Amino acid sequence: MCNFGKFCFALYFIESFCFNVSYVDRADPDLPICLEQTVLVWIPLGFMWLCAPHHLISLCKRTTKKRMSKLYLCKQFVVSLLFLTAIASLAVTIAEGHGPNSDSTQTEKIAGVYYANPVLFAVTWILLLLCQEGLRRKGKHVDSATLFFFWLLLVVCDIFPFQTLIRAALREGKVSDVPRFCLFYISFGLELVALVLSAVADISPEAKEHMKKNPEKAATFLSRITFNWTSSLVVTGYKRPLVQEDMWDLKDIDTTDHISQVFSSNMKTELDAARVRYQKKLQKCASSKRDNAREGEFHNEMSNGLGKGVSQDVLMMEEKGKKEGGKKKKNKEQSEDYPNSWLVPTIYKTFKWILIESAFFKLVQDILTFVSPQILKLMIAFTEDKTSYAWVGYMYATLLLLVAVLQSLCLQQYFQRCFVLGMQVRTAIMAAVYKKALVVSNNTRKEWTVGETVNLISTDAQRFSDLTSFIHLLWSCPLQIIISIAFLWIELGPAALAGRTVVVLMVPINVLLADKARQYQMENMKFKDDRLKVMNEMLNGIKILKLYAWEPSFQAQAEDIREKELKVMTKFSYLSSVSTFLLTCAPALVCLVSFAVFVGVSPDNMLTAEKAFTSISLFNILQFPLAMLPMIIASIVQTTVSKKRLEKFLSGEDIEAGAVQHNSSFKTAVSVCDGTFAWERDAEPLLKNVSLEIKPGQLVAVVGAVGSGKSSLISALLGEMHSTKGFINIQGSIAYVPQQAWIQNATLRDNVLFGSPNDERRFNEVIKACALEPDLELLPGGALTEIGEKGINLSGGQKQRVSLARAAYSQADIYLLDDPLSAVDAHVGKHLFENVIGPNGILQNKTRILVTHGVSFLPHVDEIVVLVEGVVSEIGSYSSLRASGGAFSEFLDTYAKEQRTRTRSESDHSQNMEDLELLPDSEDTDLDAPLEDVVSSTLKRENSIRHSQRNSSIRRRKNSSIRKIENDDDLKKVQKLIEKEAMETGWVKLSVFLQYLRAMGWGYTAVAALVYFIGNVAFVGQNLWLSEWTKDAVVYANETYPPSLRDLRVGVFGALGVAQGLFVFLGTLILVNASIAASRILHERLLKNMMRVPMIFFDTTPIGRVVNRFAEDIFTIDEAIPNSLRSWILCLLGVLGTLFVICLATPLFTIVLVPLAIIYYFVGRFYVATSRQLRRLDSVSRSPIYSHFGETVSGLTVIRAYNHQERFLKHNEITIDENVKSVYPWIVSNRWLAIRLEFLGNLVVFFACLFAVISRDSIDSGIVGLSISYALNIMQTLNLLVKMTSELETNIVAVKRVSEYIEIENEAEWVTDTRPPKDWPEAGRLQFENYKVHYRPGLDLVLHGITCDIGSTEKIGIVDRTGAGKSSLTNCLFRIIEAVEGRIFIDGIDIAKLGLHDLRANLTIIPQDPVLFCGTLRMNLDPFDKFSDEEIWKVLELSHLKDFAAGLKEGLQYEVSEGGENLSVGQRQLLCLARALLRKSRILILDEATAAVDLETDNLIQNTIREEFSSCTVLTIAHHLHSIMDSSRVMVLDAGRIVEFDTPQNLLSNKGHFYAMAKDAGITQQDSSTVL
Repeated sequence: MCNFGKFCFALYFIESFCFNVSYVDRADPDLPICLEQTVLVWIPLGFMWLCAPHHLISLCKRTTKKRMSKLYLCKQFVVSLLFLTAIASLAVTIAEGHGPNSDSTQTEKIAGVYYANPVLFAVTWILLLLCQEGLRRKGKHVDSATLFFFWLLLVVCDIFPFQTLIRAALREGKVSDVPRFCLFYISFGLELVALVLSAVADISPEAKEHMKKNPEKAATFLSRITFNWTSSLVVTGYKRPLVQEDMWDLKDIDTTDHISQVFSSNMKTELDAARVRYQKKLQKCASSKRDNAREGEFHNEMSNGLGKGVSQDVLMMEEKGKKEGGKKKKNKEQSEDYPNSWLVPTIYKTFKWILIESAFFKLVQDILTFVSPQILKLMIAFTEDKTSYAWVGYMYATLLLLVAVLQSLCLQQYFQRCFVLGMQVRTAIMAAVYKKALVVSNNTRKEWTVGETVNLISTDAQRFSDLTSFIHLLWSCPLQIIISIAFLWIELGPAALAGRTVVVLMVPINVLLADKARQYQMENMKFKDDRLKVMNEMLNGIKILKLYAWEPSFQAQAEDIREKELKVMTKFSYLSSVSTFLLTCAPALVCLVSFAVFVGVSPDNMLTAEKAFTSISLFNILQFPLAMLPMIIASIVQTTVSKKRLEKFLSGEDIEAGAVQHNSSFKTAVSVCDGTFAWERDAEPLLKNVSLEIKPGQLVAVVGAVGSGKSSLISALLGEMHSTKGFINIQGSIAYVPQQAWIQNATLRDNVLFGSPNDERRFNEVIKACALEPDLELLPGGALTEIGEKGINLSGGQKQRVSLARAAYSQADIYLLDDPLSAVDAHVGKHLFENVIGPNGILQNKTRILVTHGVSFLPHVDEIVVLVEGVVSEIGSYSSLRASGGAFSEFLDTYAKEQRTRTRSESDHSQNMEDLELLPDSEDTDLDAPLEDVVSSTLKRENSIRHSQRNSSIRRRKNSSIRKIENDDDLKKVQKLIEKEAMETGWVKLSVFLQYLRAMGWGYTAVAALVYFIGNVAFVGQNLWLSEWTKDAVVYANETYPPSLRDLRVGVFGALGVAQGLFVFLGTLILVNASIAASRILHERLLKNMMRVPMIFFDTTPIGRVVNRFAEDIFTIDEAIPNSLRSWILCLLGVLGTLFVICLATPLFTIVLVPLAIIYYFVGRFYVATSRQLRRLDSVSRSPIYSHFGETVSGLTVIRAYNHQERFLKHNEITIDENVKSVYPWIVSNRWLAIRLEFLGNLVVFFACLFAVISRDSIDSGIVGLSISYALNIMQTLNLLVKMTSELETNIVAVKRVSEYIEIENEAEWVTDTRPPKDWPEAGRLQFENYKVHYRPGLDLVLHGITCDIGSTEKIGIVDRTGAGKSSLTNCLFRIIEAVEGRIFIDGIDIAKLGLHDLRANLTIIPQDPVLFCGTLRMNLDPFDKFSDEEIWKVLELSHLKDFAAGLKEGLQYEVSEGGENLSVGQRQLLCLARALLRKSRILILDEATAAVDLETDNLIQNTIREEFSSCTVLTIAHHLHSIMDSSRVMVLDAGRIVEFDTPQNLLSNKGHFYAMAKDAGITQQDSSTVL
């Protein structure tokens, strides 16, 4: 027995182990027994004692009594048994030393360690019992990482004595110490059981429910580090497509609520400090300006006299220099005129612990990365030394496996934390921006459009997310570069510097390429933006394009921009190909230079396999940081722009909290005391010296001309305007009805309730009062009908009534009503006033402030406030103001004449089926862009008084048919107005891939694949050549190395490297051309088809969805798919090449290749199915975040007025959480895949080493080095291949989505063989024969057998009782909808036989919404350049726009902004009149053409039409009856049938339908006679 005296002190270890190699220098090595009995025992026990306090703390705390689980009892039982074995072991030692059979000599022989170890174990087991109890009391913990590590360490350390005892027994043929032998193996068995138990989760019954909602909470340490807890989701995703309901609940620390609170707290601290710094900076700047002013005065004095010896030229140069310097300084100051440099510190403070954790894992992983090449070096040395023991090789193989496994675990933990960090940063920024948007002032709002604000939470937040995910590379890359170069110096000496020089020289080339690429990218983005701008306008105004037959012109415009975009994209792709060439050549070039210099500097330098493949491994490591460092720096530069934008917005001015006081001591409900208000702090006041006192319960009307400040007064009362003097006091809660109704994308009931509790009685009362009852009866879903975004499926009247119902239901104290009756018909307005607003309405006891132009309502109000140019001119009752003869009298004279019929609705009658259209009408422009609220629109219209507040974004709904609902399923179906976009599920069909390859061209595809394959062959050949080269070191070990052979080796090695780069370059070029061709073809087909699809498609499809095809899907086809395809091909060839080399080196590897390949395939399939669906869920759940944000910004004034900011904040948090629920599983599923694939890769490395050891007698060291260095690279390649497969599958869906729209059935041909005569129509005679039409199959008819004859030059007014028919008639004339039965003849020609363009180009329409497009004034009038400038100026004169156009500097080339925003509504409508005058066909249709303009513009349009179209047949669809009282005849439709058709006088005399409508509108027969 070994002498254990004095516990085998360190000196003994050094003497007996370190210097005595007899333990290892043999075929069957072993550790000294003293080491096994001391150090290997004390390591795990020491670890346990260090970790124990952490668990024992919970024993000191008072906790509720916890249930003892069976697992807990088992653990305690096993430890108790181990305690008994320790006591037994101590008893054995005592018995041996002091028992009856012992003697004095025996006592001396028993070492102290046999006494110490049982005691140490006994104390440790007691400690462990307490620790396990402490763990149980913690409650939430299901296991302990420290306890698992303890058991693992103990078992690993006990393996050595385990095999030592067995080997000793086998060697001696007996067991020398039976008691200790038995006790050790009993203990070892119990330790194994304890290890297994420690890896099992101890879950309480109540926690099992939580586990179902989030399995991570119940995951053990082992499950967490291998991400095994994700397996259930991955399996589910493989079995069936995942849905949102499959997503787990978030952990508390990942919820938006938690992150937002912590981030907001830190942001407040940092932002306050930044504001202090900013104020100091401003003060310093002010002081500097004063000093400069003084200095300027001094210079002026100096320049007055040149006799003092100062050159005037010198002074001029100084002055010039100062001006330039000042200009730069000024620009810099302007660019940062806000508190800055606070966002990054805020992010750091909020997420510092996860940053520190991830940095630790990255550091460990980086260090382990450099261990593998050193083990490879030892492995090659082992194969070269045939005298080495076999166990050394197996040890190296095992070491390489352990290092690789540990490296994989650390890397995945690092990635997990980094991606979660990115996710949390994105969440924090989105929540912060949303929170800020709710309180932002008008100063800030004016600087940020809705789109720009949405960009903050989409693009800018995502950039921060992407950067923070890789932020550690900023220090990791330089660290890896330094360590790599240090190791290369050790291997190759100064020759390593030659390789590094190549790397350094390539940096400026890459920088140059990157800079050029950035320029191309910016140019490309510009063209992309231009194209999308044009596409957005085309799609928003698609009905106008169809009505005017303008599609070819706009299609050509879009194609022209697309061609420019593709040219730039081609240049960018060629540049990328050069970068790929350099990237491919770089490793080969670096190796070539390094090896050439190494063998060239001295004949003694021989390139051994050891040096060659260790160096190559190091070069491979070096490649990653060199590639990533420029990318991370570029990402930082991009994110800096986002940082500035976010800092500017988040540090912007908040709305004044005390703008409106709520002092209960006032006796009035609303008090304004000498208030002066402006939209911005430094702007000219719009309201001046306003003083108002409104008593509780009063109904006050606010009147005045357009632009007098009525809406501004309401905004001031809401606290939306900046108060320069005076104050406002309001007692009680506020309800607000904006002029432009804001409707949420929710059910009609939710829109009315608006967060209030549901009271059915009150709800029904409000619905009845707001004239919504008939709508609910006819709407298929009733109150549960879903309203589309911005209320696109409601008419303007319905939207306004829903908005009024919301206010009425809220039971507020004060009601601010901003002209709510302007969007409804006269009789509906009368109903609303009588039943809601007026003295007998449901709000009769409330304080109401009503902005109105309705003269008829004024006698019924308590008080009238008259505004003139922002000043309160008069206040008083109707009678007193009428008698005074002041501003109010002027107002009455202006408006009373036409007031009875002056409305802005499309005949919103109580039985109006027009309001029931469940599909969005194509006249709605900008369907997916958020509406602006009253504040935004007022800010934009500030400088144009003619820009009517009743602007054109009030939508009309018409031409509906009512379907009878058969059952509940149908009811649910029709409640959804626009179906959700179908989300792709399951595997992508092969046909989709083939479709893309077909678009690329089969020839291109085949040649590219072949060229890539040859490039890969060159790469493999280069490495095999290197393997042969290393043999020379053995052959010429004692001889002079022939220079010719050396040159040959270097030359062939370099040639193969260059060949590889050239082939990859060539392959990339071919793929570039092929992918550009595919992009061109697919976009061309998509655009062509979108111009030809029927209008019904746009009625049922949100414009945003179509734009998405041209934006995201085309972007994916342009850039993402080619990159994915190239990477996938290279990865696949890389994997195949690696496996070929390993099999070539060690044929035995083929045995494990098949099972590994099968495992790899199934892991990949499992992952791809899940990952693909999670990406789709992420995409689908991300849209509601942006929609809700846009909706909130557009309705901000309403939300603030009702004081519902907190409710919207909560809803935003829920929406973001729903998205994070799909992002987080995607992150962990990536880690799930990576850890498994890396384990597979580690096995490949292990088996490559193992078979190299087994076959070391038959293979040389060069092949071993090649095989293992290839295997070390396979981990990344395997992982990348699966990810690329997943990415390719995800991206290729874009081709399917585009193809779906390419295959949509077209409308009729634009031009057919049947062509009309040149001057057709000459007479303009219209005949309808039993004409029947429905909007689409399955719906009821909207026109039921219309038969009529309209003579040449007749002026026909068209009205309807129910709203379903009048605009359908227009659509039929232009064949927007096709006939079910019957015919229409124009001058005797059946229009169904003509081509659509032949028909539409010969008819003229002035539409209800004046749609303009980006481009010149001339282009908006004549897109085909058919007319001369003289003709255009003539029509501008006739349409009263000549003065306006002539006053413009650019004249006809004046650029019209998007949607015509830089023109007033009146000017836009006059431009539409000019279009009609330019075409001047014999048939003119007026589709409610003056519904959205002021009285002045209305009169101009009506007079021009009477004069210029006197010889034409004119069909006028009436928005109010007054405009058709001078018609030749009036057609009255009811439910799609002609019920009356005669002159206005005859119809009034007959006292039928028309008479009833005229009576409702306040028109009498006397009025009719006057008009005529």
